[in-house]
Amino acid sequence: MKNKIHTAICTILLFVPWTIFPLRTNRWALESPAAEIIIACYCILMIGCGILTGFLYYKAKAKTNWIRLCLLVNGLYAAAGVVLLGMLFQTQFM
Repeated sequence: MKNKIHTAICTILLFVPWTIFPLRTNRWALESPAAEIIIACYCILMIGCGILTGFLYYKAKAKTNWIRLCLLVNGLYAAAGVVLLGMLFQTQFM
């Protein structure tokens, strides 16, 4: 039962980063202070999703093929989040 809950959580986390696109259709989300805050929050969220999926895979021993796929995708999201967060901080402080 625990593995099914972990699988459901990891599956939901696959689609969370894509919710930025409907959010960015609003005019206020494209203006300067809100845009940086939204992007930074989504980067932190993507990093957290990658860490949580890795934790569920290694520590909770939920090692199904679907969890492996979720680990791969969320790991890529986490890596992209780190890069984007670095780019955001570089443009803000340099």
